[in-house]
Amino acid sequence: MPVEMSLARFEELVSDALDLVPREFAKAMDNVVVLVEEYNAEEPSILGLYHGIALTERTSQYGGVLPDRISIYRQPILSICDTEDDVVEEVAVTVVHEIAHHFGIDDHRLHELGWG
Repeated sequence: MPVEMSLARFEELVSDALDLVPREFAKAMDNVVVLVEEYNAEEPSILGLYHGIALTERTSQYGGVLPDRISIYRQPILSICDTEDDVVEEVAVTVVHEIAHHFGIDDHRLHELGWG
């Protein structure tokens, strides 16, 4: 049965997950914002999505653009979790997964690293 959780509590868990990112990586994140959304309209079952140009693909032409976005989707995460502890873990994994995309790490490499 899906977990019931307020938006405020879910946003708090996303913030807590961001606090787990090692300082050197957090400092290296550039022009990116993390947002909580209810779900992705095009793919309602995905847990998170990175929208932007990875740091590894930015050239000297990069500039004057809106921030990249990391979307963490509340409803799909809640729907696959049975307890609040499950939500805490899934939010942390999803946040790390999407931040990795910001750094240019693809899904294949994430799976190899155990973050698939």
